[in-house]
Amino acid sequence: LLALTSSTPHTGSCSIKIEGDITLGGLFPVHSRGPAGVPCGDVKREKGIHRLEAMLYALDQINSDPDLLPNITLGARILDTCSRDTYALEQSLTFVQALIQKDNSDVRCSNGEPPIIPKPERVVGVIGASGSSVSIMVANVLRLFAIPQISYASTAPELSDNSRYEFFSRVVPPDSYQAQAMVDIVKAMGWNYVSTLASEGNYGESGVDAFLQISREAGGLCIAQSIKIPREPRPGEFDKIIKRLMETSNARGVIIFANEDDIKRVLQAAKKANLTGHFLFVGSDSWGAKSSPIQDQEEVAEGAVTILPKRASIDGFDQYFTSRSLENNRRNIWFAEFWEDDFKCKLTRPGIKYDPSRRKCTGDERISQDSQYEQEGKVQFVIDAVYAMAHALHSMHLDLCPGYMGVCEKMDPVEGRMLLQYIRSVNFNGSAGTGVMFNENGDAPGRYDIFQYQMSNVSNPGYKDIGQWTNHLRLNPEEMQWSGGDRRIPDSVCSFPCEPGERKKMVKGVPCCWHCELCDGYQYLLDEFSCDMCPFDMRPLPNRTGCRPTPIIKLEWSSPWAIIPVFLAILGILATTGVIGTFVRFNDTPIVRASGRELSYVLLTGIFLIYLITFLMIAEPSVAVCAFRRLLLGLGMCISYAAMLTKTNRIYRIFEQGKKSVTPPKFISPTSQLIITFILISVQLLGVFIWFGVMPPHTIIDYEEQKPPNPEFARGVLKCDMSDLSLMLCLSYSIVLMITCTVYAIKSRGVPETFNEAKPIGFTMYTTCIIWLAFVPIFFGTAQSTEKMFIQTTTLTVSMSLSATVSLGMLYIPKVYVIIFHPEQNVQKRKRSFKAVVQAATVSTHLSMKSSEKQNGESKIEPDRSQ
Repeated sequence: LLALTSSTPHTGSCSIKIEGDITLGGLFPVHSRGPAGVPCGDVKREKGIHRLEAMLYALDQINSDPDLLPNITLGARILDTCSRDTYALEQSLTFVQALIQKDNSDVRCSNGEPPIIPKPERVVGVIGASGSSVSIMVANVLRLFAIPQISYASTAPELSDNSRYEFFSRVVPPDSYQAQAMVDIVKAMGWNYVSTLASEGNYGESGVDAFLQISREAGGLCIAQSIKIPREPRPGEFDKIIKRLMETSNARGVIIFANEDDIKRVLQAAKKANLTGHFLFVGSDSWGAKSSPIQDQEEVAEGAVTILPKRASIDGFDQYFTSRSLENNRRNIWFAEFWEDDFKCKLTRPGIKYDPSRRKCTGDERISQDSQYEQEGKVQFVIDAVYAMAHALHSMHLDLCPGYMGVCEKMDPVEGRMLLQYIRSVNFNGSAGTGVMFNENGDAPGRYDIFQYQMSNVSNPGYKDIGQWTNHLRLNPEEMQWSGGDRRIPDSVCSFPCEPGERKKMVKGVPCCWHCELCDGYQYLLDEFSCDMCPFDMRPLPNRTGCRPTPIIKLEWSSPWAIIPVFLAILGILATTGVIGTFVRFNDTPIVRASGRELSYVLLTGIFLIYLITFLMIAEPSVAVCAFRRLLLGLGMCISYAAMLTKTNRIYRIFEQGKKSVTPPKFISPTSQLIITFILISVQLLGVFIWFGVMPPHTIIDYEEQKPPNPEFARGVLKCDMSDLSLMLCLSYSIVLMITCTVYAIKSRGVPETFNEAKPIGFTMYTTCIIWLAFVPIFFGTAQSTEKMFIQTTTLTVSMSLSATVSLGMLYIPKVYVIIFHPEQNVQKRKRSFKAVVQAATVSTHLSMKSSEKQNGESKIEPDRSQ
């Protein structure tokens, strides 16, 4: 049964030949890649020998099965790829020799007869290869000769391209499914920012490309860095890789499509950099549940999530393989090498120099008893690949050779394109009990087990099954455990969620990264990415997720800003009431009559109204309050200053007229004075009523007045619709009267003080001007203050009360004092004519200019106010 094409396993062309009616090809990485200049290296026990023996086991099972290909024996030609694509290409030419037409017409034997050339065996299909790069190389050749190929381990997504690799099928799912499963795992763990790491070559690069493409299509996942590990890494290369990964340290998740050696060296570099527990690896099926990549690096690998095509251990193969020995397995030309490597002994073989440092093999060693044995993970898929080919041939035989025992003419030779159609149509339960089938691209369904390497709180540290993926993810987060036994899934995000009231400012080109910016001022969070201003009458909630009404305030009676003005107003009202009562009580006494009773009562009424306005300015604004504010604010001052202006004007006219003539001036009688006063007052009233008609009084809520930078202190101020300008216009007429009165007081300053009230009125006006000059900068200087309403209201009311108090104090308190405490002075003086009064005043004025000793004359003269 066994034919050796070479007796030197490491170098020349060597293969296993098993005779049969139909021959299948086999490609296995029996040896590793050799050093420079040498095609093959050491024997690979699991990936090489286990898988090769799985094909031999499957052939034995099929050939002994009476229901599958009855009376047809499957043979094989099995080659070693030495884990190198170029070497595998050379080897695979063996499969197509029978299909290459050779011209032997000019070849003759020595007797002149044409040579008898044995017909080379015809391979109908190939099982293999293992590595994706090897399968791609071989598939390009087999496609030319229409030889179907079924791989048991190649998972590169590139091989799903039916237009380029139409004769290629596989019983393992492509990496595109694996990449989809890995994307689902990453998203299930709440990660959105990861890096990728790939070994250079078809497997690593195409796996990462599939992951990148699927993550882009799925959205919500960003790649921080995509790093490639060179085929021949230079010293320090892996340290540089770790350093690059740390440039985006927030991307703790690392998706790794790499071979075992690269995985191990990445873990070593991470450990060397003292980054144990920082990186969270998600490994592809090349990591799977293997112990070799993490040997001596368990702490760094802790928490790594890995993926592996769903598989099962085949008990029948274990019984078959552990019973193999040098005696009963001579068909496997590489079994002796495996034996030496597995048992760490040396066989005496022709052409091999004896090594005295190693013990000699006895041949009585037993697998799993004298050595460690664990079934290689792809054994199940090798068996399924062979069975898939057998089922396709069986279906083909039933259709082309119905009832025929053996291979009929229609299947000799087997037409490759037709066989491919039968392969794509198979559907049977495989060695592990799962269905074996292919889609239109020759890919098997995606079925994966998900593992996590755990150390803490596990009696046997190792890989723990935490979920499955069959077109969708089923993950058990409660089974997951991370570095230090932590059950909480670590973060691998570019930016953490923004706090309430913060908007995302995206980083250009990286949709998973953003900066959080607080919605400041009076803004609230409109949506995830933008802030908007609250309506003018609202302010943001403390967490800025919405808006709330701004509190409404007004000047309260209990406020310190109100207590002082109210106190002054009450004192003023009491004093004014006392003066009015005194004047009424002593209405006919000389002092009251001499002060001009009629105008005095008018003036005192104005003073009373000035004090009264304080209460209206502090009262809660309403339509009625606002109307009375407009009416009385300027009216009280207007009444007072109109009466004082009339008085000073009368005095001035009397003495000016006296200098020219002895005839008294017109309109100096009490009635005339009252008429003049009321005419002056009526101007103010007319202006107010016009204002009422143009703009009826109403209340407003001013949200701008108390709107500081911090919205927590924002308040809406309830007030009347009187702006600063309208308030000043309301007082402007009274100010004009006040200024005019002051001018007349200055002009009348030469009149003897014993004659009239000119000088007290003058002092009153001077003091009033000073008060209002101080009022203006205080009033307008606080326009930007958050306490504007309170300060301005207090300033206005206090200024008005002080003005009224000055008038009351200088004009009437001395008179009241004399009336009450010195009634002996409140007596009638003798009357004198207007002429005598003027002459006396004129003489007095001349004398005061000549002599300072007789400034004021010898006698007090009361002018006759009845004239």
